[in-house]
Amino acid sequence: MIREAADRVDERVGASAFVHKAKKKVFPDHWSFLLGEVAMYSLVVLIVTGLFLTLFFDASGSTVVYQGSYEPLQGAEMSRAYRSVLDISFEQRAGLLMRQTHHWAALVFTAAIVIHAARLFFTGAFRRPRRMNWEIGITLLVLALANGFFGLSLTDDLLSGTGLRIGYSFVLSIPVIGPAASTLLFGGEFPAPNVLPRLWWLHVVILPLAILGLFTAHMALVWRQTHTQFRDRRAKEDNVVGESLWPAYAARSAALFCMVGAVLAGLGGLVQIAPVWLYGPFEATSATVPAQPDWYLGWVEGALRILPPLDLRLGTFHVPSQFFVGIALPLVAFGVLYAWPFLEAMATGDHEPHHVLDRPRDRPVRTALGAAALAFLTVLVFAGSHDLQGLLLGISVDTMTGAYRVLAVVVPPPVGLLTWHICHDLTARTDVGPAD
Repeated sequence: MIREAADRVDERVGASAFVHKAKKKVFPDHWSFLLGEVAMYSLVVLIVTGLFLTLFFDASGSTVVYQGSYEPLQGAEMSRAYRSVLDISFEQRAGLLMRQTHHWAALVFTAAIVIHAARLFFTGAFRRPRRMNWEIGITLLVLALANGFFGLSLTDDLLSGTGLRIGYSFVLSIPVIGPAASTLLFGGEFPAPNVLPRLWWLHVVILPLAILGLFTAHMALVWRQTHTQFRDRRAKEDNVVGESLWPAYAARSAALFCMVGAVLAGLGGLVQIAPVWLYGPFEATSATVPAQPDWYLGWVEGALRILPPLDLRLGTFHVPSQFFVGIALPLVAFGVLYAWPFLEAMATGDHEPHHVLDRPRDRPVRTALGAAALAFLTVLVFAGSHDLQGLLLGISVDTMTGAYRVLAVVVPPPVGLLTWHICHDLTARTDVGPAD
């Protein structure tokens, strides 16, 4: 009876032909192709833990008096949002595990996207016919960064409030539209009473749906197009050398999913992260010292700390320094990433489709520019915690600021030049592949 019913469904849907074809689809046999799957499985953990947290989180800014089990905050006034985070951490069974696993999954998800994008960049996987998928991937990174920031802000503790204050000043600094945009996003002048419900809708509904939609489109394009692969004796532009989906690749992918889930759950259970009960509830007149963002926002924090203040007046408009750090710098960085496939094609005159990847050494100019950019961003990330470093080293904050200003200028050029020479030296030794 079951087989007859399945046959009738297959007659109308034609699923069996797709399944048989899909089982034979070949995937390249190289570890770097699993980086995208790490991001995908981290997203699965994010969704599962996020659904759990949504059941108990109260995105309300109304004030209550805490009477929970965490004694140091007994009798303290706080928002319902912050109290619900404390209740999740101390009252709900497995609540702290879920909250910390969710946070670690967000960090790994963003890191996997960044590393995956770097692999695509340095190997030229963004070239035709994969330009659209590159643009989708960069958009996924932007949405992941934004959603991470909104998620950090939802807890309404003193640290998240400090970050939200900085984000508000960034949006407010946009010429012409800044006041209207800040009112729309944050619900009015900071700290607006209805900012948390807006952040909840962005973090829990709007941006996750956008991420899921783009991720689905990304995977559909990867499935539809021929897979890229590294150059060897068998790999050509018109074939794919590797393992079929079933059973080899499916088993390996399932094992990776179990590994990612186990690592994230282990981190959530054993490694403390975001102990909001130590920061206390948010107060508009206070600021956490020292305030440190998550790593994926550290480069903006570092730029805010070390870049010299630059205020401009354009006619009747005042452009404060926050605009150049919080708005202009990310716009330039992501604008270059969006435009890079077209800029490189124009510079090299290469408009042909490619399915075989470059080795980074074979494109020394691209590799050197990428290495210099990563060096600059790394300096900014470390500068985001320069006050803690100065405290540990016994050096004043002003001295650390000056040192990082120098490093941001002098580090990227030699890193790029050294990378360029290494690429040329490796290419000359092997005498394989094209050179820029």
